[in-house]
Amino acid sequence: MTRGDGGGRSDTSGKDDRTRPAALLRWGLPRDHRAMEHVITFVVLTLATILVTRLFLIATGYPQVGGDGLHIAHVLWGGALMVVAFVMLLLFIGPVVRPAAVLVGGIGFGLFIDEVGKFLTDDNDYFYEPAFAIMYACVVAIVVAADLVASRRRRAPSEDVAAAADIAVTGLVGGLSVRQRAVAGELLERASDGSDGSSGAAGAVRGADEVRALLEAIPADDDELPDPVRTLTHRTAAAARRVVSETNGWRIALWGTAVMLLASVVVAVTDVSAAIESGVAFLVVVSGLSLVGSWALWFLAFRSQRSDGGAPARRRALDLLRGAVATNLLVTQVALFRFDPWQATILVIVGMVLLLVLWAEQQRRHAGAPAA
Repeated sequence: MTRGDGGGRSDTSGKDDRTRPAALLRWGLPRDHRAMEHVITFVVLTLATILVTRLFLIATGYPQVGGDGLHIAHVLWGGALMVVAFVMLLLFIGPVVRPAAVLVGGIGFGLFIDEVGKFLTDDNDYFYEPAFAIMYACVVAIVVAADLVASRRRRAPSEDVAAAADIAVTGLVGGLSVRQRAVAGELLERASDGSDGSSGAAGAVRGADEVRALLEAIPADDDELPDPVRTLTHRTAAAARRVVSETNGWRIALWGTAVMLLASVVVAVTDVSAAIESGVAFLVVVSGLSLVGSWALWFLAFRSQRSDGGAPARRRALDLLRGAVATNLLVTQVALFRFDPWQATILVIVGMVLLLVLWAEQQRRHAGAPAA
């Protein structure tokens, strides 16, 4: 296969991805194929840790660990857990350790950032009102930055080969489970399908055949370190698929989004006077503009779904509705956390559930199920 036919890809695409690799690839930084799965799990664990910590402190009357003038704040425990996660990644090679590091690091970061109010105020005020908004904004920034790196540029075939080789690293010392071998094989197939042949034999990427041979030579061994990230994401995804298959996923997402947006409007309007008195009236403007944008996307999604445009119109409707939810989560809720953090927390949880339902609905339609 020549670069001219490119397996369905244009000459420009082939040149961008193969002849002139992206800067990250030139620097030897292939992206992990599970990058966003790990980042999102890290963020969910961070938010869950903050909520559990706050609820625990409220229920127990804010106890202090220490004595004789000492107070061992939980920011120290969080920092210690983050160090443990970092050292785990330094000690071991291969992908097996990453989910465990995500678990430890996510809990650690939640404990750490929960006390951000103490380090932004002269009087070490744990109850500093903007703290929730700052914490949520940090989490949003992490997700957006990670998505820009991991998802905005199409994965190069060489990155899939590198990911397969990464899995093979674990097999060299402990053997490969059926699941690990299947994942590595899928990565190599994806690399072969996306190859333009400029780095080796026709339809191949440099090193793909060698990695395939290595995987075949590695013995079978189903003894694996538990993967908390995979367990959490797969069970959550399976639950979402059941909801979509047993009910109407589109209607759940559409009207659930409408309820979330309406609740956001109520929270924003209720706290307008408090926001003005606190000197953060600009957040009212931010939340108002973002809500207008979210509602506009919602109405466009509603119209697109009801049109006679067929499958393309339905896909567009899903994308528009996802945009409405994402706008609310990434912009509106940052402002609402400053007004009413507990209500905003509920709305964030609802928004994340809606995104999961939208993803499951998209998967169902791609599988050829009848459209809603």
